[in-house]
Amino acid sequence: MDPLATWEKILLGVLALLIILWFFPGVKTLMKESADAPRDWPAVLLPLVAVAAFVVLLISIV
Repeated sequence: MDPLATWEKILLGVLALLIILWFFPGVKTLMKESADAPRDWPAVLLPLVAVAAFVVLLISIV
């Protein structure tokens, strides 16, 4: 497969920039709303620790 031509690289860069600019207002709003949201770390850490312990158990069985 041939490498991309210069115009294709420029087109991909412009497309990536347009996508970033298109999503920026929504991301900005989500960041503002998430700053006001309550923190719920046990809901994240408990399943993560459970999965890690399960993986260690499976490795130790083999």
